[in-house]
Amino acid sequence: MSMEDKIKAAATNVEGKLKATAGDLTGDNQLKAEGEAKQVQAEAMNAAADLKDKAKNLVDDLKTAANDALDSVKQKLD
Repeated sequence: MSMEDKIKAAATNVEGKLKATAGDLTGDNQLKAEGEAKQVQAEAMNAAADLKDKAKNLVDDLKTAANDALDSVKQKLD
């Protein structure tokens, strides 16, 4: 997860907590629901960033494996 992604998700989560708390304190159910939705959005942002990192790592591992296999074939041909 890039630092930028972490910051955006954290900011969204804080915004959500503030809205939910403000809504709870004032009895504004709509504001509370918006805050809770922001918190869910932050969780989704974190999950998406984690998935992106895992996909990148998988691609890197596949590249390494392909290069290793190619090197092995080259050595056998020499």
